[in-house]
Amino acid sequence: MDRIEILKELSEAFGISGYEENVINLLKKHFGDRVSISRDRIGSVIARKVGKSERPKIMFSAHMDEIGFMVKEITKEGFIKFLPIGGWWAGNIPGMKVRIRTRKGGDIPGVVGLKPIHELTPEERKKLPEIKDMYIDVGGSKNFNSKEKLDIRPGDPIVPEGSFERMANSNLLVGKAWDDRVGCALLISLLDNIAGDEHPNTVYLVGSVQEEVGLRGARTSAYAVEPDIGFALDVSLSRDTPGNDGEAAERLGGGASVLVYDSTMIPHVKLREFVCDLAEANKIPYHLTSIKGGYDTGTIHLTKFGVPCLALGVPTRYVHSSSGIISLEDYDNILELITLIVKSLDEKVLNQILE
Repeated sequence: MDRIEILKELSEAFGISGYEENVINLLKKHFGDRVSISRDRIGSVIARKVGKSERPKIMFSAHMDEIGFMVKEITKEGFIKFLPIGGWWAGNIPGMKVRIRTRKGGDIPGVVGLKPIHELTPEERKKLPEIKDMYIDVGGSKNFNSKEKLDIRPGDPIVPEGSFERMANSNLLVGKAWDDRVGCALLISLLDNIAGDEHPNTVYLVGSVQEEVGLRGARTSAYAVEPDIGFALDVSLSRDTPGNDGEAAERLGGGASVLVYDSTMIPHVKLREFVCDLAEANKIPYHLTSIKGGYDTGTIHLTKFGVPCLALGVPTRYVHSSSGIISLEDYDNILELITLIVKSLDEKVLNQILE
């Protein structure tokens, strides 16, 4: 399947933290019988592709979950009070279209509501709205008791509604959940690239669960894999929009993002230099970046007695909102880079990194 179709399929999948089953099924479908597949006990998918050598074991982790919400309670009038799942800025939420998935599997459309501006006091207008004051309108009315009719209950997952589209600039794609369905797509594309070739290692392609609520699946799956080297494949920030530094390297078309710092990990310096040297030798565009927050490598690098780790990202506009924008050019560059990593990282290179 074409990479754009894979990206569309993954972007549109339903899957907040703890409810990743749709994404799990997509990864298993695209991995097929080219790998051996196992699961950890909280749901992460672990695909193993054996090369010419058992070692080094290289783990590429992309989290399957997206940020969203969860039903907290249903008011007597039939409106839905909700909890945030993952990191939301409250200003992005009012007016958002969402879907609630019930235990029977049906998706209920809704809109996030808030007191209208016409009824706000001057002081209220100066403040950022709070999630506790918001609700989801699922269409309840005098003649339609939504609480009784729709079988919505506390704990039901809620995702933003965000359509996938190729933009007028055909190199750019807009969609929901790029964080981190773009990483999941890279797992599939990487397997496509290495499936028919020998490589001097064993590759583990991991779709992790519950990253957005504490890097949880990466911790359990890394314990199962016991990798020698770990990579997170995720989004990174694109700082090329109004209000940012117009000269920032972090931009759409800026190539692969190589992390130098996040709140959970200082990347392994020798591993980072190996990857940067590989990119430069093969003329693959890349840039160095940092972020407040963390990636799956934040827990992978602490496995057993330590794992050299590095996070690689696809620059993305409007991360942690209902719609983001990515560049196919950046996707292709990071895919080329991780393919070269697999073809180059043998036991000799591992020993040099570990020295």
